[in-house]
Amino acid sequence: MAIKARVLAIVTRLVGVLLVPIAFCRAPGRARFLACQWALGLRFPAEDLRGLAPETLAAFTHARAEAFWRDGQLIGLTSGYRDAAEQHRIFAAEVRRAGSVSAARRRVLPPQESSHVRGLALDVRPTEGARWLEQHGGRYGLYRVYDNEWWHFEYRTVEPVRLPHPDAAARLSEHGAAYGPCQIYASEPWHYELRPDAVDGCPPMFADPAEDPRMRP
Repeated sequence: MAIKARVLAIVTRLVGVLLVPIAFCRAPGRARFLACQWALGLRFPAEDLRGLAPETLAAFTHARAEAFWRDGQLIGLTSGYRDAAEQHRIFAAEVRRAGSVSAARRRVLPPQESSHVRGLALDVRPTEGARWLEQHGGRYGLYRVYDNEWWHFEYRTVEPVRLPHPDAAARLSEHGAAYGPCQIYASEPWHYELRPDAVDGCPPMFADPAEDPRMRP
């Protein structure tokens, strides 16, 4: 399998190079970017980029174009946007497999809490591609957010605190002030930051990142 993966990676990079002239005819200023996306689409034919939030889609496609051309690294999408019904089916199946809701939540969140449903989450492959994204994705706002999911990344405007598993966000919501992490934006219930003033209670939340003075140039 390792040899096959290496051969496919070499072929995909070669296809990307061969597609550059065709992409140049279509968009001269974006030829390498388009050629990369076409080549990766051929390598990972089952991936579906539809439904991702515009900022997530832009971050992901540009990050993997850099990985492709600068480091020869391939990054494919295993799962991106999911509608609420699909997320509910996945969560219900995990509850049955794990035996309880609390155990299931360590791997899958219900629709109302899932970033996949918001179009902000990406499950990627292979492991080498995920490793590249963990090292360099922050330049594009893409961060690994859970210790137990090497494949799961989310688009964030500020680097998040790494959590041990998906259910930890709910635990922090209940006990955040005791541990230091605080929810910062009312519009982003999944986003926490370590705050030195949390020992006396978390500071008031901003409605969204646009109201945060730290985000202004």
